[in-house]
Amino acid sequence: MEAIHTRLINLVALCSEYCAALENSGEMERGDFVNDLLGYLPRIYFEFHDIDEGESPALEEWGIGLTDHLDEMQYESIRMQLAAVFGEDDSYLETFVRDMKYSDSPIATTISENLADIYQALYDFVAEVRESEGGNLEEAFRVCKDAFKEYWSQTLCNVLRALNSIHNA
Repeated sequence: MEAIHTRLINLVALCSEYCAALENSGEMERGDFVNDLLGYLPRIYFEFHDIDEGESPALEEWGIGLTDHLDEMQYESIRMQLAAVFGEDDSYLETFVRDMKYSDSPIATTISENLADIYQALYDFVAEVRESEGGNLEEAFRVCKDAFKEYWSQTLCNVLRALNSIHNA
């Protein structure tokens, strides 16, 4: 159990670094920023995929509901800052949208929105751990991992492909 606790603490640090990178993206050279993201995102994916939250009771049984720490204005500020960083390269074609197989036209998405969506999940995770002084570490991880499984793991994979394209251009 101690090894998992240490990994979770390291994961909080990694997620905090990712959030800080996005918050400071306007001050970085785009190439350096993309390189940083290509370092953070695979590690974040691996940790959320690999760490097993164990056989503990469902969060609803504990009566735990975690707070959304990121408000809409903060989210939009990050998203707009990222859109400015990526400029004309912000949009890319999405191929893993469920409705794509029914669509006659391509579905576009943006790197900025995808990164901001991941930021929101990780920001809330880190903020919950910090505010609880580590007391809600496991519970916050479980909530974030559930969201990872349901939504943002695919978003991370998709945006990684788009960032790789920018990096190799």
